[in-house]
Amino acid sequence: MHTEPATPGFVEPQFGGGLSAPQAAPGPGALDELVETMAAVRAAVESVVTGRPGLADITLAVLLAEGHLLVEDVPGVGKTTLAKAVARSIDCHVGRIQFTPDLLPSDLTGVNIFRTGSHEFEFRPGPVFSNIVIGDEINRASPKTQSALLECMEEGQTTVDGTTHQLPRPFLVVATQNPVEMEGTYPLPEAQRDRFMARITVGYPDADAEMLMLDRQEASTPLEHLSPVTDGHSMLRFSQIARSLYASPSVKRYVVGLVGATREHPGLRLGASPRASLQLLRAAKAIAAMAGRDHVLPDDIQRLARPVLAHRLIVTTEARLSGVTPETVVDEIVQRTAVPALEPADRRRF
Repeated sequence: MHTEPATPGFVEPQFGGGLSAPQAAPGPGALDELVETMAAVRAAVESVVTGRPGLADITLAVLLAEGHLLVEDVPGVGKTTLAKAVARSIDCHVGRIQFTPDLLPSDLTGVNIFRTGSHEFEFRPGPVFSNIVIGDEINRASPKTQSALLECMEEGQTTVDGTTHQLPRPFLVVATQNPVEMEGTYPLPEAQRDRFMARITVGYPDADAEMLMLDRQEASTPLEHLSPVTDGHSMLRFSQIARSLYASPSVKRYVVGLVGATREHPGLRLGASPRASLQLLRAAKAIAAMAGRDHVLPDDIQRLARPVLAHRLIVTTEARLSGVTPETVVDEIVQRTAVPALEPADRRRF
C-alpha cells in the first residue's frame, strides 16, 4: 500500500471533515468558466494519455458528476496513468492503494492506535481520506477488502470501530482492474460494481499514438511535468453548476425507459438498478455542461449509455454462449427505444 503525497497548492483536507460545497450562482458566465476550465483539464489529461479520443471526456464527466470510475483493461495500457493525470490536473490530495490478496480492510480505512502515554486511542486515517483515491488492480484483493470501499463510495464516510468519519470533498474513487479471466483476479461483487458511475476501457493506442508516446517518454514522462489547471474548491463549484442543469420530463422518461428495458431483456439475468437511472442523468448533465449547454439532450444519454449501464448488467449463461455481451445488449436497447422529440420549452438558458 502506498499513499501519494499531497500536491502543492491544495491544502490537504483533514480526516473527519472536508470542503463544504460552495453556493454557486448559475448563469452564462459560470457555465462559460466551467467549459473553459474543463477544456483545459481535458487537454492536460490528453497530453499524458495519447491516442484515446473520448476517454478523457467520460472520465471528467464522472469527476464533475461526483461519481466513481472503473477503468478496465490489460496491464500496461495506461489505466493508472490516466487516474494520476486527472488527479494532478485538479491539484487535489491523492491516495493510492495497491490492491493485493493479503490487503486488509483496515489498510484502506485506517485504524485506532492505542497511545500508552495518554491511555487513549488515536485514529490513524487510511488512504481513503483523500480527494482522489486510486485503487490499483482492485480485483486482485479479496471480496472482503473490496467491500470495505462500499460505504466510502456511496455515503462519503467510513465507520471504524463504531465511529463514523466523514471523507473530504471532492471525493472520487478511480479503480483500475484487469479482465477477470486473468490469473489471480476476483470478480467485483454486484453491489460494488453498481457504485461505480461508469466503466471505461483504455484500449491499445494506434501505431502513430504509440510512436508519439515513445518520443515523449524516451527521457521522461509527461506526468512529471503536468501542472495543475484548477483546484478542488473550483471542482465542487463546477459540480454544483452541472447538477443545476435542466433535464426535461421527456428526457427523464427516456432515461427511465432505457434502464427499465434492461430489467425486461430476455438475455439478462440482472438489469440496471434505479441508482443507474440517477447516475446516467447526472453524468449526462456533466457532459452537457462541458459542451456549454444548460440542458440535457437525448444525445447525451445515448453517448453515456454504454459506460454507465453495461458494467451493471449480468448476461444469462445461454445468451453469453450465443455471443451476447452487456455492451451489445445496451446498444440494442438504445437502438430500439424511441428518442423523444424536444419542444422549445425543453431547451432553456439559466
